[in-house]
Amino acid sequence: MALLSSSPGTFRTLTVHRWGTAGRGPKAYIQTGLHADELPGLLVVQHLLPLIDAAGEAGAILGEIQLVPTANPIGLSQYLFGKHAGRFEFDSLGNFNRHYPDLAESVGDAVAERLSDDAAGNIDLIRAECRRQLDARVPTTEVDQLRLELMKRAVDADIALDLHCDDVAVMHVYLGTPLWPSAADLAYELGARAALTAEVSGGDPFDEAVGGIWWQLAHRFPDCPIPPACLSATVELRGDRDVSDTLAARDAAALFRLLQRRGVIAGDPGPLPAASCDGTPLSGTDILLCPVGGVLAFHREAGDVVAAGELIAEIVDPLTGARTPLITRASGVLFARTGHPLARPGLPAAKIAGPVPLAHRTGALLTQ
Repeated sequence: MALLSSSPGTFRTLTVHRWGTAGRGPKAYIQTGLHADELPGLLVVQHLLPLIDAAGEAGAILGEIQLVPTANPIGLSQYLFGKHAGRFEFDSLGNFNRHYPDLAESVGDAVAERLSDDAAGNIDLIRAECRRQLDARVPTTEVDQLRLELMKRAVDADIALDLHCDDVAVMHVYLGTPLWPSAADLAYELGARAALTAEVSGGDPFDEAVGGIWWQLAHRFPDCPIPPACLSATVELRGDRDVSDTLAARDAAALFRLLQRRGVIAGDPGPLPAASCDGTPLSGTDILLCPVGGVLAFHREAGDVVAAGELIAEIVDPLTGARTPLITRASGVLFARTGHPLARPGLPAAKIAGPVPLAHRTGALLTQ
């Protein structure tokens, strides 16, 4: 489909692959490239497409699958001074993975008198109202329409996965607290080293806009059964340089097995892999911010298990040689770190997933 034109004589398109029949069984929605300069998912999808095509030809699609192989044609085109900049929109400087519609309040108002003690009926009612409200919205800009179109495709899904990556990282996932431990199959299939949970992480990212509706309404209407009906998660496919056919084929096979395990595709996925991580609160993740500028010298690497009080890196002043230590306040897996050795005040250097909430971790949990 064509997006709104951002300037005369130009337009971009959003490509969507579809299999199965809407309403016949579980629905899965997968997208990648929302942060358009994060490329591992684009290759993963190219390995996943033929697997799903073969399942479709064999009549093994039991529900509906929608897959968007590059969810952000706007960011994919943003190339400046020899660098690809696909995380923030040039016009507004807004993050492409923020500011998605928060439907919980308006949907709650609309269904308040119609909810019942039938959980399945409540799910159908809420999904129908979400679709109705999104269909009624009229976007005014290209990026508004992009966000709206992606939401429309995911809002009534049983599974909604947004594929991303970090700088230098091991596999990890972000998801809503009410989804753990039921979402452990996703983490274990992928071999995730961290599963970071929060009900509200700040900024209305895509996965929370899709999945958070369910727990917000469950809190608002405690006397009505409203389950967390969508496994909505952000999957971080290691680091931005971890792009290879070997890794992509492995990740695509894991996602295909998840679709089998969740009843979207027929077939035996085999035994669930051994536990690769536990769920930990996002508020327990220590994000080490650089207090000064300089050159980063890391003492620990992504994937290392570290203890609170441990030296993770030092910032070296290139003029004086002075070293500023970066000490973790969390014990757990160092699951991501910056890939650029230049430190600037306020920029994150490393992230450690700890099991205990940290007092300073409030507000925008994804960035501070």
